[in-house]
Amino acid sequence: MPRVAFYAPMKPPTHPVPSGDRAFARALMAAIATDDAEVTLVSTVQTHESKGDATRQAAIRDMARAEADRLCALYAARPPDLWVTYHNYYKAPDIIGHAVTSQLGIPYVQIEASRAKKRLTGPWADFATAAETAIDAADVVFYLTANDLITLDRHRPAAQRLVNLKPFLPRMELPTATDPARHLPRMLSAGMMRHGDKLASYRIIADTLGLLGDRDWHLDIAGDGPARAEVERLMARFGNRVRFLGQLDAPRMAAAYGNAALFFWPGVNEGFGMVYLEAQAAGMPVIAQDRPGVRDVLAQGSYPSPQAGARALAARITEMLGDADQCRSLGTEARRSIRRDHLVDSARAAFWRAVTPLLGRTA
Repeated sequence: MPRVAFYAPMKPPTHPVPSGDRAFARALMAAIATDDAEVTLVSTVQTHESKGDATRQAAIRDMARAEADRLCALYAARPPDLWVTYHNYYKAPDIIGHAVTSQLGIPYVQIEASRAKKRLTGPWADFATAAETAIDAADVVFYLTANDLITLDRHRPAAQRLVNLKPFLPRMELPTATDPARHLPRMLSAGMMRHGDKLASYRIIADTLGLLGDRDWHLDIAGDGPARAEVERLMARFGNRVRFLGQLDAPRMAAAYGNAALFFWPGVNEGFGMVYLEAQAAGMPVIAQDRPGVRDVLAQGSYPSPQAGARALAARITEMLGDADQCRSLGTEARRSIRRDHLVDSARAAFWRAVTPLLGRTA
């Protein structure tokens, strides 16, 4: 039975705060595990440093090196058969996985790694170098979107394989379908309330709602975080048309998907967005912008470009809210797309097909 070591330097799957990173880390562990393979979360050390603080980065490096030493000692007699790292990039480099696999000769795989050569100078220079070095050392790098592939392929070492792993949900079957037409004119948005890209999406949502005029609509918002006050200020002018649901666990989030007609999330700089997969699996049409990463997980449909701005999103929402038949047909197509390409059975097959040739190579 292959023994797989799993590590997520950005955010471990055991982290208490929900997010797309945590959800996908959990999904990956579920996909890798089979009756014939054992998957172990070998470390919860986070190397994420978001502010470019050299002192903090030095402390993280020391902590990561100590953790690598601990794992090398722990697995010296019997190393894992494979090491898998999820989400190595310049703000969260895989210092631990690179050190352990190099020391013990373990086959090394990365999932959703990203290169950022422009960060090799500036406040994240050391971290970016560590991330690039770790990517260079990987035997296989799984990329999730066409956008991820561009720089990975441009700087790929000759012996490294790049393999597509489509984003997926950790389930074998689709959830119970909603009938979006029954819930018109209610919409749902879901995203962590933090500054930066998430808040930018909320600003676009507010701008869009302001262009809907007298049309009847309601929006539920699932999520919480440090920027909640700003989000509430953005939505205050809409009164009780906007309802804040707070941070929801999985059952309540599933209920939220089942009680709205449209899922509305612009997707500013989303890697791909687990919420899009979940909403479409439930049978919800999506209102989003046509952005790199996001487009890789959306069913065929009409998605305005970011350059078209809030006015194009408002026009699309107005069209959808007035067309129950279109809501139903797009929801059905969304579920079909998830069933075909984005459930765990497809991901498991793609993963093991790519890594099986590496097994038995442990030094």
